[in-house]
Amino acid sequence: MYLKTLTLRGFKSFASATTLRLEPGITCVVGPNGSGKSNVVDALAWVMGEQGAKSLRGGKMEDVIFAGTTGRAPLGRAEVALTIDNSDGALPIDYSEVTISRIMFRNGGSEYAINGDPCRLLDIQELLSDSGIGREMHVILGQGRLDAVLQAGPEDRRAFIEEAAGVLKHRKRKEKALRKLDAMQANLTRLTDLTAELRRQLKPLGRQAEVARRAVVIQSDLRDARLRLLADDLLTLRKAFEQESADEEQMKVRRKQLEREYAEAQAREAELEQRGAALVPHLAETQETWYKLSSLKERYRGSAQLAAERVRNASRTPAEERRGRDPEEMRAEAQRIREEEAELAEEIAEAQETLAGAVMRRTDAETALQQEERRLAASVRAAADQRESLAKLDGRVGAMRSKTAAADAEIGRLGVAAEEARGRAAAVQREYEQLKFEVEGLDADGGGLDDEVEAASQALSEAEEKLTELRAAEREAQKEQAGYAARKEALELGLNRKDGAGALLAATDRLSGLLGSVAAILTVESGAEAAVAAALGTAADAVAVTSIDSAVNAIRLLKAEDAGQATVIVGGEVAYGAGGDDDSWPELPGGARYVIDLIQVREELRPAFTRLLHRIAVVEDLSEAAGLIGRVPGVRAVTRDGDVLGRDSARGGSSSAPTLLEVQAAVDEAAEKLYEAGARAERLRTELEFATAARQAAKAQVDSLMAQRREADSQKAGVAQQLGRLGGQARAALSEVERFVAAIEKAEEARDRDLAQLEELEGQLLEAREIAAANEELEDVLSTGRRDAFAQEATAARTAEMEARLAVRTAEERARALAGRAGRAPGRGGRGGAGRGARLRAGRAPPGAVAGAGAGAAPGSREGPGRARRGRAGGPRAGARAGLGAGEADRLGAPGRGAAGRAPDAHRADGGEGAGRARRRGRCADRRVRPRGADPADRRG
Repeated sequence: MYLKTLTLRGFKSFASATTLRLEPGITCVVGPNGSGKSNVVDALAWVMGEQGAKSLRGGKMEDVIFAGTTGRAPLGRAEVALTIDNSDGALPIDYSEVTISRIMFRNGGSEYAINGDPCRLLDIQELLSDSGIGREMHVILGQGRLDAVLQAGPEDRRAFIEEAAGVLKHRKRKEKALRKLDAMQANLTRLTDLTAELRRQLKPLGRQAEVARRAVVIQSDLRDARLRLLADDLLTLRKAFEQESADEEQMKVRRKQLEREYAEAQAREAELEQRGAALVPHLAETQETWYKLSSLKERYRGSAQLAAERVRNASRTPAEERRGRDPEEMRAEAQRIREEEAELAEEIAEAQETLAGAVMRRTDAETALQQEERRLAASVRAAADQRESLAKLDGRVGAMRSKTAAADAEIGRLGVAAEEARGRAAAVQREYEQLKFEVEGLDADGGGLDDEVEAASQALSEAEEKLTELRAAEREAQKEQAGYAARKEALELGLNRKDGAGALLAATDRLSGLLGSVAAILTVESGAEAAVAAALGTAADAVAVTSIDSAVNAIRLLKAEDAGQATVIVGGEVAYGAGGDDDSWPELPGGARYVIDLIQVREELRPAFTRLLHRIAVVEDLSEAAGLIGRVPGVRAVTRDGDVLGRDSARGGSSSAPTLLEVQAAVDEAAEKLYEAGARAERLRTELEFATAARQAAKAQVDSLMAQRREADSQKAGVAQQLGRLGGQARAALSEVERFVAAIEKAEEARDRDLAQLEELEGQLLEAREIAAANEELEDVLSTGRRDAFAQEATAARTAEMEARLAVRTAEERARALAGRAGRAPGRGGRGGAGRGARLRAGRAPPGAVAGAGAGAAPGSREGPGRARRGRAGGPRAGARAGLGAGEADRLGAPGRGAAGRAPDAHRADGGEGAGRARRRGRCADRRVRPRGADPADRRG
């Protein structure tokens, strides 16, 4: 296998296609400085997968592309093709010639191919690594690489040897496989944890799922039940609404009917009032006529009774009396008649005064009755008007509340609509401004899109360069990690003991109480390993156990297996009385430290090591050691090179082999550096992932910018059209907002007016309700009790007036009759005393008594002649009452007791007593018995 041809096109200084034909053997490329000799080697490394720009002596990967000269423009890509002769089958591929090619574009893109077929960089690296060549192999020694090989340390030299021997690729594969296994193990552990966690959560989740399923069923049932209840409520409410609507219609009809009836009642009331007003004069005339007729009737009745009495008296008068009377007696009788006439005149005057008072009281009673009836009608109308006004006011308040509620709802709806319109307007405005800004950006940046593409390409190149650097750093970290791992393995091989101590360490499972080797147990301060090992002597290679029994068992094991000898350090409290030396520790001068202070050991072994290192101090060199043991008695000194100096002995010199403590310290250091290298490699892998993502993002940005440049013109046209549309939408939305705002202001003004009116109406309603509450006794006011009282009082007054009129007329009639008797008495005195005496006795009979006798059978009287009360029948009022019929008494509302029953008493008084005493008792009775209503106290009652 050998390199056959190398073709370069646009790589560094090779602008044109250049093919170098190589033959088996050594090929030398010679030329002056700057002719491109190193570029040929860089091309070989680059085509085999080199990713570091610094390894190619450049600042960034794009530097490998021909940058142009004064006479030639720069190229856009670099291409290198390497043809390898594979006739011996060194490469694991079924071709006798293998051509590996790599192309890089200025935008950062790369392409790889094997025999013209696109492939990955990893495929090329795998192919070349099996043949012992590649970008990291020792076959390419560039500038400065020879010095690095010559000055390399053991680890680096080992790396070169492993690379030349073909071990490196297997180590890398091993590391890769281990990384995969570690990742797989981590994933498996995580999966196990997740499985355990999920299994732990499955049971409660199952219960929760069951509860959730039951909850879904219950919620479904609950939803159905609620829907059914709502449906039932809806039906009930609909029925109630229909019933209420029907009741409302009936109430409206009833209200209209009542309003019609009320109007008709008002009309009838007005008509009756008019008829009553028209009948008042006729009633007065009728009453006057009735009074006259009653007076005439009484006059006729009195005359008839007087005539009958005279006839009876004349028939009962003795003959001697009829033949004539004594003139003196007649004159005395005439004098008595004149006295009675004067008394009758007084009675007439008194009766006329009573009549005038009765007329006045009747007039007052009728006036009060009319006023009460008018007041009652006005109260009824006022109460009805008040109820109607209260209902209307309540309806207005309810309507106004509904109106204000509707206004609030409308304002809320308009507010929501206005907010939505504002939101739409703001969204359209934002979109408009954004599009306008985009248009301005497109207009301003239309010519700068190429600059953006170039900047994105630059960012992509930087990302790829950073990616290359990170990959190189990762490889360096992996190499360093591999070196430290190899060093650690090699040093650990040095810790493998072949003596008795090694046999004891190998028998850990069979020997109880074994703590391990002293080198593994001790933690020694850095740089003091040789001093501590020299101070410990053979104990540095010893094995530590926990007790004397363990030490005895260890020695027995060595003897039984013939495994040699070993030093055993016993831990625990046994080590304390092992020697008889002084346990004090003298103070050391500056710069010297006790060895026991340079180590860290387990607590159970500290007594043993304290005894082993008793009074052993560490100094820098032998001079200080000699001075120390001279100044501080009983102290031994050990230098950092491992020389031990005491008063009675010394040990030292040169040693070719490191001590176990030094080897253990080197192992620990290698392990620490291995851990650091692994952490650094892991960090670099993370950064590499981020860099890869950044490169992909940069490449995506380049592609996006290229697509943006292609779509810029179409976007401008579309955005301009969209701007016009959004401008129209924004104007429409703003006008809609203004319209909603105006509507809201108008609705708020109307609502404020309605609220003010509602407040006023509520105040009026409250006042009206207070008035209605204060007039809870309206029914008492509206009752007819007071009106009935006034009506009864008026009736009583009219009755009293009638009785007074009758009394006056009766008295006048009696006076006329008495005047006639007085005129006839002197002229008839000489004819016959008996007849004149009979006439005088007949004439002395009170007219009221005669009238009462004649009226005993008058209709409407409730007392017969035999039931009249004694002592209260006489007087003119009896005759006045006797003249009233039952119908008139009922019409006028007079008391049910008639006057006819009183006449017999007057008649009996006339029969048993003289006429004068009867008249006097009649006057007294007339004075004692006043008609109801004549007295103001009666009227008040």
